[in-house]
Amino acid sequence: MAEAVCALDCGSNSTRLLIVDANNRTLRREMRITRLGQGVDAAGTLAPEALRRTVDVLAQYRAMMDEAVVSRGLLVATSAVRDASNGAAFLREAARVSGVEARILAGSEEAALSYAGATAGLDADERPTMIVDVGGGSTELAVAIQGVLHSYSMQLGCVRVTERALGRGVVTHASAAVAREMIGAELDRAFLAEPAFASVVGDVRVVGLAGSVSTLAQLDAGLAMYDREAVHLRHLSRRSVERWRDLLASESPEARLARPGMIPGREDVLHAGLFILAAVMARFEVDELLSSENDILDGITASILGI
Repeated sequence: MAEAVCALDCGSNSTRLLIVDANNRTLRREMRITRLGQGVDAAGTLAPEALRRTVDVLAQYRAMMDEAVVSRGLLVATSAVRDASNGAAFLREAARVSGVEARILAGSEEAALSYAGATAGLDADERPTMIVDVGGGSTELAVAIQGVLHSYSMQLGCVRVTERALGRGVVTHASAAVAREMIGAELDRAFLAEPAFASVVGDVRVVGLAGSVSTLAQLDAGLAMYDREAVHLRHLSRRSVERWRDLLASESPEARLARPGMIPGREDVLHAGLFILAAVMARFEVDELLSSENDILDGITASILGI
C-alpha cells in the first residue's frame, strides 16, 4: 500500500484529523468538537472532562490511522495547550494515544502552517493575501508582503471571547460592548507588533479559515448538510458577516442550533467568532473574504511530505 501521512490538530474547540496519500491527496478528513479550551482562560489548566473528551477522540483517530496504514504524522496543539499549566502532560498523553510526534506550536508557527495550507492552489491576485484563522483560543493573522510573511497571534478566539465577554446566551448591549473593546484592543496590539499590517489596509485579499468561517459559509449558503465544494472559496461579504453576527447574537443557543447548517457544538460560540471576524474585516477595510476549507492540517501534511 502507498504511503499515507497524517496531521492532527488539537485546538481549543475542535480536534481534527487529515490523512493524505504520498501525493498529498486527501484520504480522510475528520472533525470532532471536544472543547479542549473549556475554562482555560479562567483556570489556567485543561479541565479533566475536556482532557477525556479529547483523548477519547484521539483514540478513535488512531484506529482510522491504522486502517489507512499511516506511516508518519504530526499532532499539533495550539492556544489552549500553550496557555495551560498541564499542557505538557496532555501533550505526552496525546503522543502516546495517537502514536505520532506531538508538539505545541508557537503562534508564528501556527500562522505559517495555516497560511501555507490555506493559500496553496489559490488563483493569483495582485493584492497581498492575508489569512484570518479564527480559532477557539486565538486568532492568527498572517500576510505575505514581497515574499515575507508577517504574522501575529491574537489572544482571542470564539471560546475565549464567549467566556470573557459575550456568554453563550442572548447577547446584551453591555456584553457586546465589552467584546468589541476587547477585540479592538487586541487588534491595536497586532498593528503595533506588526507595522506591516498598516501597509495593506484597504488593499488586501482576505482568506478566512477554521470552524467559525466554515460554519458561517454553510449558514450563508443555506446548506443543511456539509458540502465542501459549496463552502470552499465561497465569497462572504462584510455585510453578511455582520448580519449573521447580529442575528445569532440575538438568539439562544437552542435557536441557533435549529438553523440549517449550524454545526452542533458551535452554536454557543459561533457568534463570538463572527464578532472577531467582522472587527478584523473592518480594521483592514475589506468588504469581502474567501472562505477556505484548507488550513493548518493541509500545511502540516505538505510539510511532512516536503511539498
